[in-house]
Amino acid sequence: MFKLSRLLLQSSSYASSIWNSDPLPLRSLVGAATNDFKLLRGITTQTGMSTAMPKFGSDGKPTARTFAPYSIYKGKAALSADPLLPMFSQLESGDYRVERRGVIMLTFWPAIGERKYDWDKRQKFALSATEVGSLISLGSKDSCEFFHDPSMLSSNAGQVRKSLSIKAHADGSGYFVSLSVVNNILKTNDRFVVPVTTAEFAVMRAAFTFALPHIMGWDRCTNQQPHYASKSSPGAVPVPELQTSEWDR
Repeated sequence: MFKLSRLLLQSSSYASSIWNSDPLPLRSLVGAATNDFKLLRGITTQTGMSTAMPKFGSDGKPTARTFAPYSIYKGKAALSADPLLPMFSQLESGDYRVERRGVIMLTFWPAIGERKYDWDKRQKFALSATEVGSLISLGSKDSCEFFHDPSMLSSNAGQVRKSLSIKAHADGSGYFVSLSVVNNILKTNDRFVVPVTTAEFAVMRAAFTFALPHIMGWDRCTNQQPHYASKSSPGAVPVPELQTSEWDR
């Protein structure tokens, strides 16, 4: 019995260490992917998802952000996709409304050598709900393109332009996902091209479809208490995640 108790205690300590582990930054994920490449020679592509476990307080609300990007590493560049939840503001009535819609954030960063990537030269592109709809509705021979300009309605329009293109392979075996960023202020012109296989795109399609109502904030609407619920036990409203912009590093 003593040996069994000791074994259970060790198992409990090990499980606790796993659940309380801190999320890994994406830079670490890139390093981990590089090490995996060294071990898995002959494999030309690798996809991965972070294994950070969420932390929750006694009230059930998350106490830290959770990172779970779907990443694709290829010869000339890498691509990751990560959902960002909307931001909510509270009205005088105590109700909540969407202040800023969520997005699917795509991040590209270039390869600087064999199985090496430069995270400091990353560029981002935030897919809106409608753009996500365009992507998940693509057929095996379809293509789409999106343009973003942060100063579109001002005198600085055209100074920084981003163009995301998704084009199907001629043989229907996948897509080329490319991002072009022209910054006339910094005098830079960046371009990233990531070939995505049919299987990888199927994962993106399924994940984006699942995330779509969440970035719209509709999951909060459908999960809230009905109107006839007692005011003495209001439904808990999750703390919105910190929002980042595609124009920020």
